[in-house]
Amino acid sequence: MGKNSSIYEEKTIYAFYKSIFTPALRPAFNRVIPSIFYNFFLRQYHAAFMKRIPITNVDHPLDEKIPFVPSWVVIYLDFVQFWIRILSFFLRKYGRKAYTPIKEFIDSIGNLYSYAAEVYKKNLSTTKRPFYISRPRFFLIHLVDPHLMCVPSLHVMIAIRAYTMFIAIAGKLGVENELKDTITEMKQGALAICQAILFVKQHSVNCIPAALYAMTCFDEKNFPPEEAERFTMQLFSPAPDAGKMPRGCRVHPAAAPSTKIPEEDQTQIKNHILSLYYRFLAERKTVKTWDEVLVKFLREYSNKKC
Repeated sequence: MGKNSSIYEEKTIYAFYKSIFTPALRPAFNRVIPSIFYNFFLRQYHAAFMKRIPITNVDHPLDEKIPFVPSWVVIYLDFVQFWIRILSFFLRKYGRKAYTPIKEFIDSIGNLYSYAAEVYKKNLSTTKRPFYISRPRFFLIHLVDPHLMCVPSLHVMIAIRAYTMFIAIAGKLGVENELKDTITEMKQGALAICQAILFVKQHSVNCIPAALYAMTCFDEKNFPPEEAERFTMQLFSPAPDAGKMPRGCRVHPAAAPSTKIPEEDQTQIKNHILSLYYRFLAERKTVKTWDEVLVKFLREYSNKKC
């Protein structure tokens, strides 16, 4: 890759190839795939059919201030490739030197799924999403996603883990300055995914602070409250340069006017996210495990909307 090339040019197939055929990486690859399928798909389908776990609707009045913009689905569905491109990037650019931090990163993704499942297995959550199937991608979403795991949002958690671990890996390799433009691009990409979950109505504004809180509990060193606040205040910023992104990941320019939320509404949304995030952090001090805070929130929210 050239010096000024984009991480979106990375081919995810290279990451799969290296992870499968490199002995140092293969064990992590063999752990992450089962974790994803068990903790997200299997748990969710089992819950949908058995109907034994409480389900809370987490919609909030502020969701009405965010327009439904179908074109953002391309970024919404990019969240898996988003973190896999990091593997390709570091493995291709730095080779064996990147094996150890990449292995740790892959393991952490699998751990994220089981971590979030601590909440899902006690209380599921959902939102009112439009039944929109005019685009094939939405048809796929409605077909394979029972939409029962909203709090905390794994989309947000993985996006945050991706950009914070990109920074951490660059630090371990001593190449932060060399990669400063790519670090900026990674954070823009993570913000774009968090915005996409709102624009395609797959999540509520309540799902974001829950995910921020989960990530601070999961790894406060890489995602302290100060970074959570900075990240929140940058929401609704531009997505990465569309000219650098693969065609399938671009938001059509015609959608841009529809995504402009009035500044006053943006401020209300961000204030709500930060207020709920800090509330969760304060309540964490009074319970034994991190997930108790979110389970308590969901059960109270079923009876009285915040």
